[in-house]
Amino acid sequence: MKKIFIILSLILCTPSVYAEVVQSQPTQNPATVSQNIAFEYCTKIFGLNQEKLFYMALASISANRFKVEEIQSANGYIIFSANRNKYLAAIGKVDDKNAILKITPCNNIYNFPPGVISNVFKYIDINATTDIKI
Repeated sequence: MKKIFIILSLILCTPSVYAEVVQSQPTQNPATVSQNIAFEYCTKIFGLNQEKLFYMALASISANRFKVEEIQSANGYIIFSANRNKYLAAIGKVDDKNAILKITPCNNIYNFPPGVISNVFKYIDINATTDIKI
């Protein structure tokens, strides 16, 4: 009887000890871990004109504390660095009321943290209705 009790207690206690060990390990945020990113995820059309989207993208890059490397407002692109990589944010006109923002890595390797792109897009979505005086 004692042997059965010891075997049952070992079987029942082992998963709980293992669960405590697994839960105590820190988990990483999926937005900060490098992943393969599809090109479709790198582009988004906004209901803003091209000029306003350019300034919103620049503000978003600055707000996310990414380092701006180069700005070309005439052609509508911004080169910035984040997480030891350089990215190109290109703004294009779709029509009078819509513009597209495309953020791609300068080295053409689409394995990077998705938070770089999603944070820029979220900032623009949240602040799209704010007035910008140009």
